[in-house]
Amino acid sequence: MQFKRTCTLLSLLALGLCLSGCGQQTSEAGNTDAQKSQTAAKGAEPKLKKESFGKLPDGTEVDSYTLTNKNGVEVKITNYGATVTSIKAPDRNGKMDDVALGYDSIDGYLAKNPHLGSLAGRYANRIGKGEFKLGGKTITLAKNNGPNHLHGGPNGFFKQLWKATDASGAAGAAVRMTYLSKDGEENYPGNLEATVTYTLTDQNELKIEYSATTDKETVVNLTNHSYFNLAGAGNGDILGHQLKINAKQTTPVDKTMIPTGKLADVAGTPFDFSKLTAIGARINDPHEQIVIGNGYDHNFVLDTGGKLDVQAVEVYEPATGRVMEVFTDQPGVQLYTANFLDGTIIGKGGKTYPRRGAFCLETQHYPDSPNKPNFPSTVLKPGEKYQTTTIYKFSAR
Repeated sequence: MQFKRTCTLLSLLALGLCLSGCGQQTSEAGNTDAQKSQTAAKGAEPKLKKESFGKLPDGTEVDSYTLTNKNGVEVKITNYGATVTSIKAPDRNGKMDDVALGYDSIDGYLAKNPHLGSLAGRYANRIGKGEFKLGGKTITLAKNNGPNHLHGGPNGFFKQLWKATDASGAAGAAVRMTYLSKDGEENYPGNLEATVTYTLTDQNELKIEYSATTDKETVVNLTNHSYFNLAGAGNGDILGHQLKINAKQTTPVDKTMIPTGKLADVAGTPFDFSKLTAIGARINDPHEQIVIGNGYDHNFVLDTGGKLDVQAVEVYEPATGRVMEVFTDQPGVQLYTANFLDGTIIGKGGKTYPRRGAFCLETQHYPDSPNKPNFPSTVLKPGEKYQTTTIYKFSAR
C-alpha cells in the first residue's frame, strides 16, 4: 500500500510538473512572440506618417507625409503640389538640420510661393513666347514670366492637390502621388495621368520617380523645385557652398531667359564647375549670361549619358561637412541660385530666406525644347510612357 501510494503520489507529481512545464513552455512561447512583436514595433518606427497640413480656402484637407529611415534622416512631403517641405540630414558630427526651404503649413504655400520644393509641370522651366507647335497646330499658353510661359503656368502642378498612397517597401519609406491633368488644363492638350513616387532609402537617398501617360499628343517635362541650403534653411547664403557639375556645355539664353538653341562651352567661363568651386566665386562676374540671369539661372548639358549611376552634380558645404549628390537620367539640370529671394519670405521656424539663401538643381529636359528641334524631344504620344528618375543623396565628410 505504501509503495502504491508513493507511486501514485510520484505519478501525480510528475503529471503536475509535466502539465505545469508544458503550460509554461506554451505560455513562454506565446509571450516571446508577443514580446518580439512589441519589440519590433518599438524598434521599427512607422516608415510613413500622415498628418494634417492645414486646409485650402474651400475647406479641403491637405496632408503631410513624413518619411524616415534607419539613420534618422527625415523627409516631409505634402500632397499640395506634391511638394517637398523639409529634408533633415546630418552634418559631419551627426547633427540634424533641415536643408530644404519651405513653410510650416499650407498657409505659406498659398500666400507667397516661389515654387519652394514643388513639382513643376506640366512643363518645367520656360517655353518661349508662351507657345509652340504640335501636330500642325499652335498651342498657346499663359505668359506668366514676362513674355514667356514658366513651370506649367500660374495654375500648374504646384497648385494642384495630388492623391497620395503609401508605397513603402524593401527600398524604403515611400509615398506615391497621382494627378490627372485634364485635356485643356493650362491649354495643354491631352488627359495626362501623372505619377511621382518619393522614396527615402537607408543610404540617405531621396529617390524621385516620375511617370506619365496621355491620350493625346502633348509635351511633358517634370522636375522637383527644391531650394537647398546645406548649412540649414535660413542660415545665411549659399555662396560658400562648393559645386561640381558634370557638364562641358550650357544652353545660353537671350535677354528673356529663353535658350538661343546653341550650346556654349563652359571652359574659361563662370559656368565651369568641372571641379568643386565656390558658388559665389564668380556669381558677380560681368559675363553676359551672368548679367542676364542676375546670377546663375541656366541649364547645364549633362555628360552622364543618362546613366543613374554616374554622378551629375556634387555640392559640399565646408562648415558642416554636408554633401549632396545628384544622379539623374535626364539630359540637363538647371542651376538656380535664388537670385530673386529678397528676405521677405518667412519660412519654417520663423526664419527668413535671403537673396541667394539657397540653390536649386532642377533635373530636366532643356528649356523651350518644344520650339527647339535640335534639343532632346519632350513630346509624349498616346501609347508611350514618360518615365524618369532623379536621386538626391545626402552624406557628410
